[in-house]
Amino acid sequence: MTMTEALTWATHGQKNSLNEYPVPIERRDAEAVLLHVLGKSTAFLRTWPDFILSAEQVAHYQGAITRLAAGEPLAYVLGEQAFWTLTLQVTPDTLIPRPDTERLVEAALVCMAAAQGRVLDLGTGSGAIALSLAAERPAWQVLASDFSAAALAVARSNATKNSLSNCEFRCGSWFDVVGEGEKFDLIVSNPPYIDPDDKHLAALTHEPITALTAPQHGLADLVQIVAGAGRHLLDAGWLLVEHGYDQGLAVRELFTQAGFGQVETLRDYGGNERVTLGQWVF
Repeated sequence: MTMTEALTWATHGQKNSLNEYPVPIERRDAEAVLLHVLGKSTAFLRTWPDFILSAEQVAHYQGAITRLAAGEPLAYVLGEQAFWTLTLQVTPDTLIPRPDTERLVEAALVCMAAAQGRVLDLGTGSGAIALSLAAERPAWQVLASDFSAAALAVARSNATKNSLSNCEFRCGSWFDVVGEGEKFDLIVSNPPYIDPDDKHLAALTHEPITALTAPQHGLADLVQIVAGAGRHLLDAGWLLVEHGYDQGLAVRELFTQAGFGQVETLRDYGGNERVTLGQWVF
């Protein structure tokens, strides 16, 4: 099977070696799988379309395409996802990092311009936010936490993979991982914020439900984080949280009620309210 034939099979539903037809998938996804299997670049695909796959490569490719056709996300099939400047390992124990979460990273770097400082990332998952900040600011000391030991293991692996040594990991729920007097210049979080009754959950069945949904119409964890952040922020420190597209007003009210100033909600790349931030002033 040549590369051209492999892509045609995946995108047009031709028979595989088991005499089965896959559900046709998008060509860009088929190309991503093929290049991952071959360990080659896009330039190789364009230059050598008649390159012949080995039997082992064909089996690997067809197995991955079958998983995609069954609805498994591409990132889980590949085992990795690009985020900010990093390539991160992802597993079914972690959410797949979304481009919109990069708005939180971008905003955090603006809010905290100092070369040195301490950062807390609550609910780190794959480590996307914590490791992106650690990579951008090597002198920052970043503490990443998650209640899932399995997710935290993925984050640790990603730190090693990306040669980041300025990140510490602790297992626990929200502020249970920090001491009473432990304070930070910046606290960030992308917590569960989807309403358990949200119809969009039907499309997210492969991702860990505990990392997606929260009671109180998706606000329960955001309430805890905003209410508790002040005890662990230094004077003039910042809190930034990601939330649902329709939760901006409610989250801004949480910030204001908790005593934060400079409260603002930023929009994601699709124009939806996505990240709310505020500054803690004694």
